[in-house]
Amino acid sequence: MPQPIDRVVFIVLDSVGIGALPDAGDYHDVGAATLPHIAEACGGLRLPTLERFGLGNIVSLTGVSPVSRPLASWGRMRELSRGKDTIAGHWEFMGIVLDRPFALFPAGFPPVIIDEFLALTGLPGVLGNVPASGTEIIARLGEEHLRSGWPIVYTSGDSVFQIAASEEVIPLKRLYEICETARGMCDRHAIGRVIARPFIGHPGGFVRTANRRDYPMKPPAPTVLDHLARAGVTVSALGKIENIYAGQGITRSRHTKSNADGMCQLREELAATRNGLIFINLVDFDMLYGHRNDAAGYGRALEEFDTGLDGLIPVLGPGDLLIVSADHGCDPTFPGTDHTREYVPLLAYRPGVPGVPLGCRQGFGDIGATIAAALGHPVTGPFSSFLPQIQA
Repeated sequence: MPQPIDRVVFIVLDSVGIGALPDAGDYHDVGAATLPHIAEACGGLRLPTLERFGLGNIVSLTGVSPVSRPLASWGRMRELSRGKDTIAGHWEFMGIVLDRPFALFPAGFPPVIIDEFLALTGLPGVLGNVPASGTEIIARLGEEHLRSGWPIVYTSGDSVFQIAASEEVIPLKRLYEICETARGMCDRHAIGRVIARPFIGHPGGFVRTANRRDYPMKPPAPTVLDHLARAGVTVSALGKIENIYAGQGITRSRHTKSNADGMCQLREELAATRNGLIFINLVDFDMLYGHRNDAAGYGRALEEFDTGLDGLIPVLGPGDLLIVSADHGCDPTFPGTDHTREYVPLLAYRPGVPGVPLGCRQGFGDIGATIAAALGHPVTGPFSSFLPQIQA
């Protein structure tokens, strides 16, 4: 009789891709390989826990060797959805395949979108309207914003419509109203998220506050999370997971400040949750290092995660399943600062159960299918659970 699984922990290493997909040319990403290139740029990575799990059995990495008896089952996954962004990857984890990518705006938003935004909100104008780092554009345009009262609108490599404003110029309530209005408009233009980016301070000393608020597009159909929550399964979301799914299918959530804080809160959630799904995204890899072309910083963050992962092993028992994967690539050594279209790693650890090869999974949704089956509520659909392969 297989050992039942009571609790699943799913960790998404945001942007930790392992090599270009066959269709990478459609995205100008031929040759991208986030994790291998970081390992090479750093002269090798020290990832002893991931090495024991079998990471080196998935892809060749400087400093990480293949092992003969991995602790975890190992493989790689190919994304089916169009696009290479966070939402597309995460939605596919939970069963939704997008047949068109979310809209990106590498040259800023076209006049039709800005004109509609101004008409709907009654604002006289906007500043910026370019892809930018949030801290950089606030430093550059903050003084003009204080003088004019116009919000700063900008985007990034993700499908986002970001609105920055001083809390003293546009009060939070008004900023949130503007973002809620923009959300309806952005649905029509296939923009994944609207983000309120409030700040305070003066020229030379602007600081973003903790009052950020995300307004994501809702998934177009029920996800595995909805299915589990309706069945009475606890779905705990850590980090930006709640925002990615617009709160749907989430029974409780915790927001995190960093990878380190995320791992700390994950340990707290493990202590408090004996059954169900704990789902966390660790965003620092992407936000702080991938988009900023910082291979060395990315490498340090990976090594810090490896240490944290080692600390999780003692608190997992025979009724647990730990899955580690990623949602796309963001190769810091590749030209530009955008995400990259890549395979992602797959590691599935069950204490005391020998690892087996899981091959190349045709779709991220095999993870969601496996989670649902493991928790006793299998779903029908185009994806295949790998639970039979990892049963005790």
